[in-house]
Amino acid sequence: MTFPRILTVALLLGSSTTAAVEPPWGKAENLGQRMLLEATSVCTDGKGHYAVSVPREETDDLEDRLYYGDAKELVEVPRPQGLLSAETFLDPRFFNKQGTPDYQGHDLRVYSELSVDVKERTCSLRCGERKVSLEMLPGAQAREMLRKATYAPNPQKYVPHALLRDSKGTYYYVDKGSSSSDARNFRVFIGPRGDLKPQKMTNVVSDSEGEIFTTKRGELRLVIDRAQTPLWIEKPTREVALRNVPVEQNLPLIYNELGVYTGIRLGTPCDDQ
Repeated sequence: MTFPRILTVALLLGSSTTAAVEPPWGKAENLGQRMLLEATSVCTDGKGHYAVSVPREETDDLEDRLYYGDAKELVEVPRPQGLLSAETFLDPRFFNKQGTPDYQGHDLRVYSELSVDVKERTCSLRCGERKVSLEMLPGAQAREMLRKATYAPNPQKYVPHALLRDSKGTYYYVDKGSSSSDARNFRVFIGPRGDLKPQKMTNVVSDSEGEIFTTKRGELRLVIDRAQTPLWIEKPTREVALRNVPVEQNLPLIYNELGVYTGIRLGTPCDDQ
């Protein structure tokens, strides 16, 4: 069993968590579980907020993980896909213009990072370009907190799906459920920047040819064939041609400027910074 000596630690939407889950070390009943618990680092800003870095456990093929919360409840921060560690987390509310635009398919300009040096027992947090020094809890205190805390899954309820706008600056935004079981749960928002309003959904058609989101106000038609133009069809017969706005290149716009997610915590260590 090996653990890295230096950990460079850490999309969430929604408010409260619902179901508690078991932490990576379970109930710390056997040697391996206790070793994992002891190797886990807890960093705090001294204001009741904690980031918990769980190292990778190679023997049992367990990936590293990051949790964030208070002393009572810690929520899991999703790991980025690929070779990035759990300690580098997506938070589009913060932008780092010095970041790499394309690193293994990730735009690191919208990723933040919690760094933990186990040997020096230091922690620091970077949210976009802002850096904050944190304190590492002593081992015994950290283990006591980790044993008493409850653990919750990723609280993200929705993730971006599509963004369009018309020639007058009205945006048409679609998000969907973040879990695989909820991926067909779509929402539609329409309005000017900063004031998009949710639409009353009445039907969704999604197949290989595209998607049609029907609301009480009209239909938003998204087509897979890029030769066709996305349309907003407002009852009874008004049609508005729309322009696709790439989601991945506009995450800061989506999270900071449209108004859809204003005031919603993302469940990352940058929530309280």
